Amino acid sequence: MNPFFNIDPQIETAAAKAQTLCRDQFSEIEAITEYNQFKVQHAFVEHGISDTHFATSTGYGYGDRGRETLDKVWAQVFGAEDALVRHNFVCGTHTLTVALFGVLRPGDAMLCVTGTPYDTIHGVIGISGSGMGSLKDFGVRYSEVPLRNDKPDLPAIEAAVQDDTTMVYIQRSRGYELRPSLTVEEIGEIVRTVKAKNPNVIVMVDNCYGEFVQRQEPTEVGADLIAGSLIKNAGGGIATTGGYIAGRHDLVEKCAYRLTTPGLGKEVGATLGMNRELYMGLFYAPHTVGEALKSAVFIAALFARFGYDTTPRYNAVRGDIVQSLGLENEESLVAFCQGIQSGSPIDSYLLPEPWDMPGYDSKVVMAAGAFTLGSSIELSADAPIREPFYAWIQGGLNYHSAKLCVMLAAQKMLEKGLLKNHE
Repeated sequence: MNPFFNIDPQIETAAAKAQTLCRDQFSEIEAITEYNQFKVQHAFVEHGISDTHFATSTGYGYGDRGRETLDKVWAQVFGAEDALVRHNFVCGTHTLTVALFGVLRPGDAMLCVTGTPYDTIHGVIGISGSGMGSLKDFGVRYSEVPLRNDKPDLPAIEAAVQDDTTMVYIQRSRGYELRPSLTVEEIGEIVRTVKAKNPNVIVMVDNCYGEFVQRQEPTEVGADLIAGSLIKNAGGGIATTGGYIAGRHDLVEKCAYRLTTPGLGKEVGATLGMNRELYMGLFYAPHTVGEALKSAVFIAALFARFGYDTTPRYNAVRGDIVQSLGLENEESLVAFCQGIQSGSPIDSYLLPEPWDMPGYDSKVVMAAGAFTLGSSIELSADAPIREPFYAWIQGGLNYHSAKLCVMLAAQKMLEKGLLKNHE
């Protein structure tokens, strides 16, 4: 049915039916995309963005008008008092680390209320490893509240917040868990519960994978600080590196002191010609996130037809762009990722195999044929090789390319005799 790729007609028929099933979800996604695009565009207009904001700076970077205005645009879009948007955040984990070390001090207490956080943050907190300079090494106490039935346990959270609790930490996305990602509304409920018990608590949200999925951001429902990566949602597939922190002015300023040096903070930092792509990335972000959401919805609809567990379901309310897919065994996980890679615009000829990826406690197989190395707003699929053998898929610069890769993943499974219910 297409002249370019050898896809079994049964898979193409199933894909057409799945796409029809997604019609209402696509319409809602497009409405959210339009709202967020207008919000971003309004901020650009309000701040009079011009090509002069794209000028480069070197050395100390004093008086970089583009850098300073970008922070203001970002703060407005995210409903925050201030923001710190920099290309020299090397990844999401680095951005979160700067925020945590910027705000927390020896003797402070950090309480994670969404269970155990994502693998790569364990070493930062001190859950694993020792002597690496973790928060624990610097005397920051850590505790957590488990989820109950995959949802935040508000009564337990209220009980856990004490007079000496410094920070409540929320991970919005699911990480390598099967629990639902949090909606902005659920984050707002946590904020209200926490602040009612102790108004002085700093509420920080790991906002990775959640930006522009809904009409509001966590800072618009009371979160004091949020952080994320620019090679996920917020960079729109244009930014090639970087991260952001947004929230209360005093907290963002402390984070800036951690990123650079006390007393200098946001006043220094050469942009080296990166301003244009950071502005352009933010401009594209609402649309790109919408395309990634459509891709996730389609994956859920298609593979549900084949008889696999999909989390969330195609018609569920979503808090992030991540789609989990229960593929039941290692062979199917690997074949699925190999199929995704085979249609990727970059490195399609590579064959993903499980390997010992730094920061993870089991082998990981990953498909990531991206223009920007490690970008997860571009379509990627990865899976830890452990029970219950779920793949986590995120991204898609445009829906049609992601749809093709997912069909090729089904094709690869079919060729290996692994695809269920394909007739």
